Formats: sequence, C-alpha cells, structure tokens
Amino acid sequence: MKKAPVKATVSNGNELPAEARRKYDPEETKRNILEVATQEFSAMGLSGARVDAIAERTNTTKRMLYYYFESKEGLYEAVLEKVYGDIRTLEQALNVEELEPEEGMRRLVEFTFDYHDKHRDFVRLIAIENVHSAKYITQLKAFKSRNVSIVNTIEDLLARGAAEGRFRPDIDPIDLHLLISSFCFHRVSNRYTFGAAFGRDPSHPRLRTRHRDMIVDAVLRFVREP
Repeated sequence: MKKAPVKATVSNGNELPAEARRKYDPEETKRNILEVATQEFSAMGLSGARVDAIAERTNTTKRMLYYYFESKEGLYEAVLEKVYGDIRTLEQALNVEELEPEEGMRRLVEFTFDYHDKHRDFVRLIAIENVHSAKYITQLKAFKSRNVSIVNTIEDLLARGAAEGRFRPDIDPIDLHLLISSFCFHRVSNRYTFGAAFGRDPSHPRLRTRHRDMIVDAVLRFVREP
C-alpha cells in the first residue's frame, strides 16, 4: 500500500511554515536520522535506545521516524545496513587491484586498522548485534551479497601474489579476512577489559602506531611464500 505523504514538522509536532517546507529535504532528513541513530544504538543498544531521543536530536518526530523506518527495529536494521555499506564502499575505493599484491595487501590492512580505530560506533554496533546472535542483520536481504566484495578483493590479491611467486597459494580469503579484522576489532571492542586485566589501553595513541605496524607485518609474513 502506498504511504501517504507526511508533512514536515518540528519536534513539538507542529507543522513547519511554508518556507521551511519548501527547503525540507527528505533524503537529508533520513541521513541525519541514521547518523544520530547510529550514535544512540551504539551507546545504548537496541533495547536501551530511545526513539524519542533520536527524534529530539534530529528536530523531527517519532511519527516521521516510523514513516521512514516503520519501527525501532527497522531503524536499527537500517543503521546496521548503513555501517556495513560504508566500510565496504570505502574498501572498494582503495582500488587495491591496481597495486602490486604486497602493496595492495598492506594498504587494505592499514585501512582496516584505521577504520576500526576511528569508527568505534561501528565496532560497538557489531558487538551489540552479536549479543542478538545476528538476528537483525540476517534479515537484511542484501547483507551477504554486500560483503562478498571484501572476500573478492582479498582473493584477487592472494591469487595475483601467488601467480608472481610472492604469496602462498594455500590461503583461504575468508580466513585471512578473519585474521585481519579480528585484531583490528578486538583492540577497540575489548579495550576496557584488556586494560583492566593488563593495565594497558590498546587504543592509547602511543600504542596505535606500533599495533598498526604489528598487524601489517603479521599479515605480510603470513601470506608471503617462504
């Protein structure tokens, strides 16, 4: 059934003046809602996040949020789809297929490290979704196909490296992706418990360069032909 158009409103529920309505941009509103919802869900989780708080911070209404996303769970799923889409898009923009295999692998690992280090909301959202046993992310129709790109990228690097006699020919690309993302993810997601256990914060700026070099070196040593 076609949805009826929704009049633009401010957070108190009153309709916007005619001039403001002419300037109203639905796509910009959706982007703003998703940005704020990402922060809310990553901080509070699905159960703790409040749609009222998201609406207030985006100068919109619950009614408009439900118009766009149908429910709180629908908004949460849209956030998950966006954050995974963002990292996959940026990975493709690296154009590592144009680089020598070893340089391409280095560039990909450095990007993965930097992305996790900078986008901690992304890390928290993945951790939260794992608490839900991936219940919501598996409902996204394009989720699996969207994530094929990173496996194809790694597979291409490995194949080209093996053809040149530089990389081992027996490495599974999904296993390698797991190796790379595990280190980059863990140092952010587990920094508090790791710090409590060992008195060292993995995300501390003075350790960042060392850890970045360490994961790059570990991956390159692993993939190189002995």
